[in-house]
Amino acid sequence: MIKVSDTAKRRAAMLMEEEGYNPMTDYIRVGVKSGGCSGLSYELKFDNKLGENDKVFEDNDIKIAVDKKSFLYLAGTTLEYSGGLNGKGFVFNNPNAQRTCGCGESFSL
Repeated sequence: MIKVSDTAKRRAAMLMEEEGYNPMTDYIRVGVKSGGCSGLSYELKFDNKLGENDKVFEDNDIKIAVDKKSFLYLAGTTLEYSGGLNGKGFVFNNPNAQRTCGCGESFSL
């Protein structure tokens, strides 16, 4: 399962509406791809369609879609949002990551 913090929920819902998505019915698509300074990097976008290999989770009234391959790397992750002057935006708190880069956008297992 992937969890969504309260601050991430509020920010995601606002951004989804700004981009024409409905936070009650559409999804945040989370994935992992090769790349980044630590080997793997996170992907995050909004979507309103599911693929046949997607897993869907709902936490804090936000629907998360993850392809099965990415889910292996993301199980137990919490999506958070860090704002303010030094904020990074959406942040993945991934208990599976053994090493992350300084920017927090890539990781390795």
